[in-house]
Amino acid sequence: MTDPTTTGATASTPPGAAGSGGANRTALRLGLTGLRAHKRRFAGTFVAVFLGVAFLAGTMVMGDTLRASFGALFADADSGTGTVVRGAEQIKAGRGVGTRPPVPTDLIATIRKVPGVAAAEPDIEGAGEIVAHDGRTLQTKGPTNAGNWIADPKLNPYRLVQGRAPSRPGEAVINRGAADQAKLKVGDHTLLRTPDPVPITIVGIATFGGQSGEGQTTFTGLTRSDAERYLMPRPGEASAIKVRAGPEIGQRELTDRVGAALPARYQAITGKQAGDETEEATAGTFLTLFTSLLVVFAGIALLVATFSIHNTFAIVVAQRTRENALLRALGASRRQVLAATLAEATAVAVVSSAAGLLGGIGIAAGLQALFPAVGFPFPGGGLVIHALSMAVPLAVGLAVCVGSALLPALRAGRTAPLAALRESAVDTSGGSRRRAVTGAAMAVAGVALTVAGVAGPTLPPAAAGAALTLAAFVVLGPVASSLAVRVLGAPLGRLRGVSGTLARRNALRSPKRTAATATALMIGVAVVSLFTVLGASMKTTMHRTVDRSFAGDVAISAQVYGAGGAGLSPRIAPTVAALPQVGASVGLGRGVGEIDGAGRQLTVTDPVTLSRLLDLGTVRGSLAGLGTHGIAVAKDEANRHGWRPGSSITVGFADGQRLPFTVGAVYDRADLAGDYLITRAAWAPHHIQDKDTLVAIGFKDGVSTAAGKAAVQKAVVPFGSPDVQTKSEYAASSAAGIDTFLTLIYALLALAVLIALLGIANTLTLAVHERTRELGLLRAVGQTRGQLRAMVRWESVVVAAFGTAGGLGLGAFLGWALVRAADGDGISAFTLPPAQLAVVVLVGVAAGVLAGWRPARRAARLDVLRAIAAE
Repeated sequence: MTDPTTTGATASTPPGAAGSGGANRTALRLGLTGLRAHKRRFAGTFVAVFLGVAFLAGTMVMGDTLRASFGALFADADSGTGTVVRGAEQIKAGRGVGTRPPVPTDLIATIRKVPGVAAAEPDIEGAGEIVAHDGRTLQTKGPTNAGNWIADPKLNPYRLVQGRAPSRPGEAVINRGAADQAKLKVGDHTLLRTPDPVPITIVGIATFGGQSGEGQTTFTGLTRSDAERYLMPRPGEASAIKVRAGPEIGQRELTDRVGAALPARYQAITGKQAGDETEEATAGTFLTLFTSLLVVFAGIALLVATFSIHNTFAIVVAQRTRENALLRALGASRRQVLAATLAEATAVAVVSSAAGLLGGIGIAAGLQALFPAVGFPFPGGGLVIHALSMAVPLAVGLAVCVGSALLPALRAGRTAPLAALRESAVDTSGGSRRRAVTGAAMAVAGVALTVAGVAGPTLPPAAAGAALTLAAFVVLGPVASSLAVRVLGAPLGRLRGVSGTLARRNALRSPKRTAATATALMIGVAVVSLFTVLGASMKTTMHRTVDRSFAGDVAISAQVYGAGGAGLSPRIAPTVAALPQVGASVGLGRGVGEIDGAGRQLTVTDPVTLSRLLDLGTVRGSLAGLGTHGIAVAKDEANRHGWRPGSSITVGFADGQRLPFTVGAVYDRADLAGDYLITRAAWAPHHIQDKDTLVAIGFKDGVSTAAGKAAVQKAVVPFGSPDVQTKSEYAASSAAGIDTFLTLIYALLALAVLIALLGIANTLTLAVHERTRELGLLRAVGQTRGQLRAMVRWESVVVAAFGTAGGLGLGAFLGWALVRAADGDGISAFTLPPAQLAVVVLVGVAAGVLAGWRPARRAARLDVLRAIAAE
């Protein structure tokens, strides 16, 4: 259909009459005129770009704001510390800050004699969980720390806002965030689990850098003597020593002077370096994971938007074939037609991306207000907006929009002048032989590469194969769409009569358009299905691990946040073992040691009792005689190093000792036991705080689970009433974090599904506009408004069903590949959850119904006579 506004503009100024500059201006004028004439066609494109750019910009602004806020918070809190003295040795197993040996407080006298030192105070830090007013351990989302209350206000990052500092044994100050959460106030009595319960009286409430706490960390400040008694292995030791500089001396100079006075086992670092490390340990990992996750899903949203944008421009170009041909017949060059189409795309890109930047700032502001409401303490301060956080989303929005329009623009430039003589453009898209062969070859290569990665199992080949398989799905879309629409739309004729048959035929009319529209939804559904499969597989793996390895009746577990989690008291296991209902009880503690040059997690336990409550599989050697210099090793770890019973290995500890250990036993299953087992007697000389993370309990014959559990619950009340769980409850709680993670994933993916829905709606709207005369004829021969609405809606459902089915199959395949390729790295049981996947299917089809609602309503409101007369 020819637009009179555009043809009028071209008639008054022959496109080929001007020079190069005039031609470019004419092409730009043509593009902008066409955009004004067809602005409603680009509404869906505008929204898709807007949402993608807003999400990306909001993510980057949020990351900048969080980093700046936490940076200012820690810089303010640690501004008075010039130098920190700590142990030079560090053993780090996995993520976290690692473990360092204590520093003797005798060094304070030496440090105070260094020129330039104004003050030096011991800094004692350890794990300490507060018991809330209701007698239960405070459930937090971060480390639970305790330490000594530092008298020097410039060296103490906490400031009293209520009460006073602790001065007598049993007195404590807690941070305001912990006080609010535990519902405690000055004068209240409670317990501090270190992990043994310590009675304390709250005498003060403090803030950290003006905020309620140090991120999600809780803090309890004790007297120095109490801190040494409960948090250090021996009196006269501290985690570190804080040093305040005198006037006119910088941190670097002071640190160099202090470092020169220290024995070789200790080191001095600047206060800024110590603050940066604390900030990274407290908030750095979270910020990195949080912003990375958001950026990944912003990328998925923009990928989905790319298909929707490309489809919009492809349809618009196809609908304006006669118009472009007339321009060519009047003398317009291919370059001018190409430039006019790209000018439209650029204008849409600039406006939608600029709006997206404003929307991103709004998203960041909303998240800043939302964080405190969901329990994450957001430091005060305004939004921080860096130039890069604006430039990157703007550039991405422009690239996505203009890049998506490039192929349709090139197609518009190749329009032949004779096409103006045709009544309509003929859609020849679909299943070409070249496309079918190329797509099939890519699919075969992708599947082969994926299977090779699974057979390894090796993750990189599987990931590369998954990406190639996704690309093959996109290439094969038009080839598969005809068959898929015929199959999926087959019941419509029987269910909806003529309207259903026409809806199916309309979806078959342009296979390439149908495939491009469905692909956007397919990618969103595929990612949702992938994470659904991964989540279900992880939960199944956890349940199987517990069922296979846990031979006890109930368990008591504690979440440990690096070195900051208080864990469980080692006295719980012997206390419970003394109950008449209990046959065996054993605690599993966690330690770190250096083995073969790398930090390793050590499980501290009674290996003989452990073998009664956890299934270790076949054990070679003996667990009974490990003593103080014996170690048991999991089979996979032993095979990796070539160890067997009787082998000698060296274990390094954080206190600097490196001792020879003999491999006393090699066991098959490390599921819950870990890779290395040592006795509590072997660990005792080297630990700072002795704590368990799991207590496994088995009842005597004839004792029911309910009766035994009730007895254990009563026995652990003095230890802060930790949860006592049956085997199934323990497995479920271990996997509970997966559901929380999936909820976040689904919330983020909702944006991609929304953009795909808008793409379907925009395509149908353009198709309705394209078929105006056809729809008018249908109404003229007796089709009712209701039948017309049903026809358009069912066409949308068929397209959505095609995208949903393809996404479901692709997501399940990719989930299988990643689970199998990651076998041995935490996921070993591939699971397809039928209920969750059925919900995904229903949501996909419902999206089709929703996407078709407005186009169907608009089609039904067409005036019959005007529609028949449309040109």
